[in-house]
This record gives sequence, structure tokens and C-alpha cells, in this order.
Amino acid sequence: MHFIKLLRPINLLIIAATMFGLAAYFDAYFLRYEGESLIFSHTFILLVLSTVLIAGAGNIINDYFDVVADRINRPERLIIDKHIKRRWAIVSHWVINVIAFGIAVYLSIYFASFWYVFIHLVSINVLWFYSSYFKRTKVLGNVLIALLTALVPFLVGIFYQHQLSGNHPFIYPFEPLGDTHYLILYMAMTLGFFAFFLNLAREIIKDIEDKEGDKELHAHTLPLTVSTKKTKLISTFILLIPAFFSCALYFILADIRIKFIDVVPLLISAFFVILSILWLWKSSQKANYHTTHLLIKVAMISGLLTPFYWLIIA
Repeated sequence: MHFIKLLRPINLLIIAATMFGLAAYFDAYFLRYEGESLIFSHTFILLVLSTVLIAGAGNIINDYFDVVADRINRPERLIIDKHIKRRWAIVSHWVINVIAFGIAVYLSIYFASFWYVFIHLVSINVLWFYSSYFKRTKVLGNVLIALLTALVPFLVGIFYQHQLSGNHPFIYPFEPLGDTHYLILYMAMTLGFFAFFLNLAREIIKDIEDKEGDKELHAHTLPLTVSTKKTKLISTFILLIPAFFSCALYFILADIRIKFIDVVPLLISAFFVILSILWLWKSSQKANYHTTHLLIKVAMISGLLTPFYWLIIA
């Protein structure tokens, strides 16, 4: 049970749900024009599994290097050294990564594409160096984790895109845009952009929450180097980028007869972003900051599942 908690299963389920939700939309497109469904193919299931495994291993190594800080920031959630020995944590981390990388090698050979090996290898190494060093630096660690979050929809996009045979019309709600070969990549990159900024702000706000423990590690995070107030200003600016993008997208797409109902998840996401900003400036205690980054997580989930919503209402 303690090992399962170490993997943070809720976060892993969110990753899997995001990948399957986006794949469901792409699958309808692929089935219509290529006559084949891929969402339950063994290759896509392996891709989801390898992504979830790497994320789980990343959670283990993050807690491994955070034992000292977690004794202060989250003593009730401390698992390594309390319930699981450090050597077993590091062994399980590498075993899980080896399995995930083995799956990536298989996918690269199967599809004759270097992308899977490259992205998985980069992700494994970034998570290690983030946890051991970059997490305690100013901004860079936050950016790295945000980029890895953005890779989740991008991986699904790559999986479907390179199996397309040619140009096809857009599907609901983008039919008026005509034909394209790159709908899937456009969608994946847009969602990745959205996820990047939300998760970047969320990681920075978590640094405010973890400030006391980070002092013990002599970290150089934003709250410890430029003050909490300035960190809130930076987080607010970052959060406003996807919020503005969500609202602007509605007015831009209105020219191609996109209806209000089509962008409801994006507007819900924007609402939660605004709510998180208001809560952030109200916050002065640790529990309040925790609520703030939970609101951002809800906003991110709402935005990432927008294509699945389109599939339902189409």
C-alpha cells in the first residue's frame, strides 16, 4: 500500500485518462478516414503504460531526494525512510524505468521511429536531474517539469500522426477549415501549450507552499530568491496566458461557426484559472497554497479533456 502511495496513483490515472481521452477524439478521425481504430491496439496501450511507468518512477525519485524537505513540508506523507527503505526505493525506480524504456525500444522498432526512444530517454534523465538538482534552482526545474507535462498530449499526437496516409478533412467542430494532414499535431501541440503554462504556474506555487522545507536544502527557488509577493505576480502572469488563450480561442473560432457549447470546457478551465489567481492572492498559509494548485489541476484536466467532450457532443 505504501509503495502504491509513493507512485501517486491519482496523478497516474489523470495521465492515462488524458491520453485515452485525446486518443478517443483522434480515433474517431482515424477510423473515419483510415478505416482503422487504434485506441485499444496493443501499441497504444503500451505507450500509455510506458508513460505512466516513467511518471511513477519520477515520483519515486522525487521523494527519494526530498526526504529532508518532506520531513518539514509534508511529514504526514513521508514514505521513504519511514515505510520503505531508501535502497528499495532507488531499485524500484530503476526497475520501473528499465521496463518503460524497453517498451519504448519496442515501439520505436515497431513503427521504425526514433521518437519513442528519444522522448522516453529524455524524460527519464530529466526527471532524475530535476529531482537531484534542478528542483532547487530558480525557475529551470519548474520549466522542465512543465515541458514533460506538455509531452503527454504530444506523444498521443505523434502516435496517430505518423500513421496517417494523407490529407483529410477536419472533423467536428473544425469542418469549415477544409483539408489538412496535420490536424492531430495541431491539436496535440495546442493542448501541450495549454498544459505547459498551467503546470509551470502550479509548480511555482508549490514552491511557495514548500518554502520552509526548501530552506533546509539551501534551495534557490523563486520564493526564496525574489520574495513570495513577486513569485505570486509571476505566477499570476503565467496563469493569465492560458486563460486569455482559452477566451480568445472562442472569438477566433467563432468565424468558422464554432458555437458556445463547443468551448464550454475551455471556458470552465478559464474560470478555474481565474479562481486560482484570486485564491492565490488570498493565500497566506500552506493549506491555501495547496488549494490553489489543486484548482489549477482542475483547470488543466478540463482543458486537456476538451477533445473528448467534442467527441461526445458531435
